[in-house]
Amino acid sequence: MSGSASTIKPPVVLTIAGSDNSCGAGAQADLKTITALGGYGQTAVTCLVAEVPGRVEAIQVARPGLVSQQVRLSFDTFPVKAVKTGMLFSTAIISAVVDVLSEIARGVPLVVDPVMVASSGDSLLKPGAITAYRKRLFPLATLVTPNLDELRILSGMACRDLDGMRKAGTMLVETYGCAFLLKGGHLKSRLATDLLVTQNGIEDFSAPFCQGIDAHGTGCTYSAAIATELAKGKGLSEAVGIAKRYITAAIQGSLRWGSTTAMDHRVSL
Repeated sequence: MSGSASTIKPPVVLTIAGSDNSCGAGAQADLKTITALGGYGQTAVTCLVAEVPGRVEAIQVARPGLVSQQVRLSFDTFPVKAVKTGMLFSTAIISAVVDVLSEIARGVPLVVDPVMVASSGDSLLKPGAITAYRKRLFPLATLVTPNLDELRILSGMACRDLDGMRKAGTMLVETYGCAFLLKGGHLKSRLATDLLVTQNGIEDFSAPFCQGIDAHGTGCTYSAAIATELAKGKGLSEAVGIAKRYITAAIQGSLRWGSTTAMDHRVSL
């Protein structure tokens, strides 16, 4: 309960993301992760999405002003210690988020998961919105967490292996000034290796690659875990390391519902 009289107050983490009715991705997955890692989750919902793993049927977009109001009320009422963004969908929503965060969230860590395409292949970003990511949101970010397809779009490079990812990440850090976590799970190698690229260098985070697991919601969960650890005051490298172990455990503990694979994000370490 938000009104608890307990003297132990968990760090507040705000997720600005879409709503996934299957609860495997989006704001629902973020809330599970934040709670499991000891944070208190807040949401600013950008879109209502009718989806299950493997299929997106409909998207209803919130008014940009309503998204801003949700963010502002969270900051007015709660001591928000970190923010993450997920599905922002349009240039108008990205601009609204940037405007409000620039005003009230200076100094608060911001993790940007640049959600562009669902694991089903359905587009979750309107044409032209990538420019808004580049010009407006990335300069505010502490960390950007693209998967391999998003990395290729953002960098314009093929990124067929870890060396290609390193080159792309170095270019992106030089361009935008923030750190990038490049997720290499889609390379389908024996290890799922992610690269944390900062102005100080590149650090690898690896775990065994799990075969036959639907990727629905893994990016949401990973970025939410990082944001939660940053809210606790962890440094970026330590936060990524904890989040990598968490998402690996979540994938290994995933649940299967008939013919559909859904992620169980409630695994705690």
